Amino acid sequence: MTQPQYDVVAIGNAIVDVIAPSDDAFLALHALPKGGMQLIDAETADFLYAEMGAGRETSGGSAANTLAGLAALGKRCGFIGQVANDQLGTIFAHDIKALGVDYHTPVSNGGVPTARCLVMVTPDAQRTMNTFLGASQHLPASALDPEMIRGAGILYLEGYLWDPEEPRKAMRSAIELARAAGRKVAFTLSDGFVIERHRADFMTLIESGLIDILFSNEAEIQALAQVEDFEQAVAAIAPKVPILVSTRSEKGAVAVAGGKRHEAPAAPVDEVIDTTGAGDLFAAGFLAGIVEGKNLTTCLHLGALCAAEIISHYGARPEADLKELRARSGL
Repeated sequence: MTQPQYDVVAIGNAIVDVIAPSDDAFLALHALPKGGMQLIDAETADFLYAEMGAGRETSGGSAANTLAGLAALGKRCGFIGQVANDQLGTIFAHDIKALGVDYHTPVSNGGVPTARCLVMVTPDAQRTMNTFLGASQHLPASALDPEMIRGAGILYLEGYLWDPEEPRKAMRSAIELARAAGRKVAFTLSDGFVIERHRADFMTLIESGLIDILFSNEAEIQALAQVEDFEQAVAAIAPKVPILVSTRSEKGAVAVAGGKRHEAPAAPVDEVIDTTGAGDLFAAGFLAGIVEGKNLTTCLHLGALCAAEIISHYGARPEADLKELRARSGL
């Protein structure tokens, strides 16, 4: 097996995030489910975009956020995700490349606009996401870069992209490419609604030994195991996957590998401003530790450190120097 050219290559939704402060009255007026994520059509996206306050626009999507954190930690990353040949597509490509992430997926010319996620952040730090998946959900297997996938130490897959048929086929092909090259595959469950629709698929991937690292939060692992108790869920899923990682917000995070359990508390933060991207950046820190061969407890602490930085400000991209934060923490 050759030395990897990339530490992590991710496949995910190529979304432009528009993040703006909001209040409960705005959510109620527009019947938006507070703290949740709903899929919207192009017309609704245009309407909400016009109605919401001034926001910050950056390249986004769960997997892209994770790569941003990894790049900030000095890791070599590549991204595969589809945008349209439009203004938001140009914004996405420029922004993610500026972070140091290799990105050259061909643009879609199918007439569907670039995806965007309109995020309303209320004063209690809850984020309400309204996502138009646009061109990202039409990523075909033909748009994959086989050499990039074969050259990645870890292939990281975003559960959100499992919903549409074309990207699902593309990710299955990517798993085959990574496996044939002897690489590791990491998968994030992303959201309860994704698990509800694709639980059987996810369990097949896990039980077939195709997933090396499974990321979840407390609610997601319980949904996957179909139980309402966290410990029961961990006991049910952990034996089926080499590394199970589950975040628990202020209760910290847990990793289980080979029957051994590792835990780390949440990293301290002066004030929680916006939880957008917390799980994505946790995954970035954890994967950085895995790439470096750190023990799982250190990986958890590093994930918690990155998550704490993200929730201390608006947006899903680090504002502090993650390398410096890490150096000060001694991790």
